[in-house]
Amino acid sequence: MIKRYLLAPGPTEIPPEVLLKMAEPIVHHRNPLFEAVLQEVRENLKYLFGTKNEVLIFASSGTGAMESAVTNVLSPGDKAICVRSGKFGERWANICKAYGVETVNIDIPWGEDLDPEDIEKALKKHPDAKAVYTQATETSTGVKFPIKEISDIVKNYPNTLMVVDGITGVGVFELPQDAWNIDVLVAGSQKALMLPPGLSFCGVSDKAWEFNKKSRLPKFYFNWQKELENLKKNQTNFTPAISLIVGLRESLRMIKQEGLENIYKRIDILARATREGAKALGLKIFPKTPSPAVTAICAPDGIDGQEIYKIMWRKYGVTGAGGQDQLKGKIFRIATLGYADKYDVITALSALEFTLKDLGYKFEMGKGVSAAINVLKDL
Repeated sequence: MIKRYLLAPGPTEIPPEVLLKMAEPIVHHRNPLFEAVLQEVRENLKYLFGTKNEVLIFASSGTGAMESAVTNVLSPGDKAICVRSGKFGERWANICKAYGVETVNIDIPWGEDLDPEDIEKALKKHPDAKAVYTQATETSTGVKFPIKEISDIVKNYPNTLMVVDGITGVGVFELPQDAWNIDVLVAGSQKALMLPPGLSFCGVSDKAWEFNKKSRLPKFYFNWQKELENLKKNQTNFTPAISLIVGLRESLRMIKQEGLENIYKRIDILARATREGAKALGLKIFPKTPSPAVTAICAPDGIDGQEIYKIMWRKYGVTGAGGQDQLKGKIFRIATLGYADKYDVITALSALEFTLKDLGYKFEMGKGVSAAINVLKDL
């Protein structure tokens, strides 16, 4: 028997307390019992997002909330600036294209940094752009982008929205929506919120609500106005994922009890330990500015990165992730977000060392784990 450890960048491990809540008998979504759950969830989502406004909840993957962040603020023929830096940056551009929005694409080599000046140049060249779409973390490459610096630029353009995919950012590192002038902030349940996939979220600024009033793109299921009207009554527009929202209440309680600053510190230490452990084995970290959410590690020369993550799972029980698209076989990824602690990092690096030894890579056994322990000792 192999004990399994889920250290992928989504879905992530779920705390037993949350699993038990989701296993309780289901209630009807128009029942006062559920309304009480949703009322608490509404307030704690505001805390998580750092906003005074309502955070909309959808029964969908994160891509659903991303789609809503296009259809609810833009109109046919509008122009948007999209940062294409990996698989999920490309998704912003693809959603815009599907709805007839003209895209100005800022193409960044996968793993490279995003220079805020590139956003400034694009806005000066295209002052009619209605939105800037980017990631907080590009999960496919493990890179973290300077969201505050970009938002500081976009806020000077009153006719342009700052829209951020925070699916692998919210609850991982600082992303205060109101303080940083983020107009639309998207999140998903299966990452730092410690839930199964199936819920997505949109934090919406006052500025974005003004854009919403003029938006003419088609919308039905992902209709912000309808969701807001119902949310204010502790209801949802359509049948919600009831058990997930019950679990969400518990996970948000846990997040609030630990405190966001403590969570950010914990995850940062876990990520640094993972990076130091990999580097001690002679491995290279792929992105220039790595995200604490997920560490993308270059496979050694002559070794397939897909084989690394497959053996780690198949033989040693640790589920990480491989590379996607152009990075397939070149990198593998280990996540440190959500319900993760120092023993998860030690376990992941131990499995990595076993796997690399199996694949014939030459290194000193135990060196990666030792390097990580030196970082983790104060956690």
